[in-house]
Amino acid sequence: MPSIAEGDLTFHFPEGWRVAKFDAWSFYRNQFQRVCGGSQAIDLLAIDAASCLWLIEVKDYRRHPRTKVIELPMEIAGKVRDTLAGLVAAKMYAQDAGERSMSVAALQCRRIRVILHLEQPAKPSKRFPRAIDPAAVEQRLKQLLKAVDAHPKVLDQHDPRGVAWQVA
Repeated sequence: MPSIAEGDLTFHFPEGWRVAKFDAWSFYRNQFQRVCGGSQAIDLLAIDAASCLWLIEVKDYRRHPRTKVIELPMEIAGKVRDTLAGLVAAKMYAQDAGERSMSVAALQCRRIRVILHLEQPAKPSKRFPRAIDPAAVEQRLKQLLKAVDAHPKVLDQHDPRGVAWQVA
């Protein structure tokens, strides 16, 4: 079972899935990150057995509140756009064979799904409020990402809503 740690969370994917931390790729860090004045990247790429590419962004606000000025859905949409562009470039120019192979496989997928894995404090307090409405973020992502994925999801580890992986 492939597993990937992202911060304090570990994602466990079913057997047969290909998974990678795109923002840790050598190609992204050393070549693509500075393209056009700076690009961003989705945290995790996963390819399932049905040839679906899952773009998974992880946000964990349980210990530290969000401080960025940009609206969360706009940040995610930019990361999706930049990651897709990065995959095209990696297919042609990545020097690491594994990264190139993963980008080729990702671009051959028949479907793209976007997931925001959003963790917030279970018991909100003044110091750690539950300030982000997942339903509102999901609705805005639907508007922004309609051409890529008309049904993006906002999940957390206690509400996986039908995805095949588990988060601990």
